[in-house]
Amino acid sequence: MRNADLVARGLKSVWHPCTQMKDHETLPLVPIRRGKGVWLEDFESNRYIDAVSSWWVNLFGHANPRINAAIQKQISELEHVILAGFTHEPVVNLSERLIEVTPKGLNKCFYADNGSSAIEAALKMSFHYWKNQGRPGKKNFVNLSNSYHGETLGALALGDVALYKETYKPLLMEVLTAPSPDAYNKEAGETDEAYALRQFEAMEKLLEEKHEEICAVVVEPLIQCAGGMRMHHPVYHTKLRQACDRYGVHLIADEIAVGFGRTGTLFACEQSGITPDFMCLSKGLTAGYLPLSVVLTTNDVYNAFYDDYETLKAFLHSHSYTGNPIGCAVALATLDIFRDDNVIEKNRRLSACLAESVAHLADHPNVGDIRQHGMTLAVEMVKDKASKTPFPWQERRGVRVYQHSLTREALLRPLGNVVYFMPPYVITEDQIRHLAQVATEGINIAVRD
Repeated sequence: MRNADLVARGLKSVWHPCTQMKDHETLPLVPIRRGKGVWLEDFESNRYIDAVSSWWVNLFGHANPRINAAIQKQISELEHVILAGFTHEPVVNLSERLIEVTPKGLNKCFYADNGSSAIEAALKMSFHYWKNQGRPGKKNFVNLSNSYHGETLGALALGDVALYKETYKPLLMEVLTAPSPDAYNKEAGETDEAYALRQFEAMEKLLEEKHEEICAVVVEPLIQCAGGMRMHHPVYHTKLRQACDRYGVHLIADEIAVGFGRTGTLFACEQSGITPDFMCLSKGLTAGYLPLSVVLTTNDVYNAFYDDYETLKAFLHSHSYTGNPIGCAVALATLDIFRDDNVIEKNRRLSACLAESVAHLADHPNVGDIRQHGMTLAVEMVKDKASKTPFPWQERRGVRVYQHSLTREALLRPLGNVVYFMPPYVITEDQIRHLAQVATEGINIAVRD
């Protein structure tokens, strides 16, 4: 099959996500035939390093033999069974393992299909917890400016990126928004930590004034990914945990994108030394293989729903594929690799290489910021370096980087004017340096008038 043949067929039948389909009149789709390690390959033997982990999900490369073997073993035994009234070994094993590796105090696992579904479940759990506690007036949620939590209506309401949210605003619940601790906005000479503490003052005031009506605060620890890979200091969440305890408000940590080593620790919350009331996980949970998500929560939350059936306190929320055995087997294989291969330590060397490879861009006249947490690094293109004036979004400068990367065996998919790297952990230092060179070339092309 030729690339063009599959593209032509696909354009007649497939509506692609997060895409203005008219773009494909001039920006061809890239058909992928196979993947191996960090590489994706099309039908004409062109290769691309998957620098964005296929939308941040792939941890250990495509067609990973250990994960493949786990799927093959599980599929020969049990492909799926209803999780209401039934259970199975993979879901029990996975729950025990997740409780072991996540912050202390998260003792119960509730499964869903994807990240947005996990957020929806956590929102409902928090509201329902307070209702079961005789406090139905607690029904509002707090988010951060520039946040993103998914595309279903509850999750979308908790976001604050206008590109995704504005169209659907009439359908969404109202939420309370506190300013982000995003360090990009700090004053000259101000540290990331000082800025985060200064920004927290507004959150403190909001909780003090409104805590009687607030169920939970929902945050993306350390990195606001869809908001342009904007990053902040972990002290913000240390302070937030203390304030939530003080005012009787739940803390929901959305670690869907940042969990499983993306920020340099297994979970971003570790860097703040906190345990949230709810932790939402997906994406890397199954290393890019299958849809699966989980909400971990505390015994306190679980016990608020534990009662006789007639009280109607049960959490009647479900998904057909909840706790799918094959997905659980993949997640267990993923955790095995973390345990056996010293992944977090190895990633420290890769992270250092990533930083070194783009360090020269700090002096680029159209680079306003280089920021990094662990295995996630972002370079922000700007029109004016001194003022950090952005390029108009309508110019789509990032698309030029993307187009160039495809000619140089790389998949870089910028977020607006932000070129970022979030590669699989099996990437080599030479491959990182190649990506940095491609990104540099792409930025030079993109900023030309």
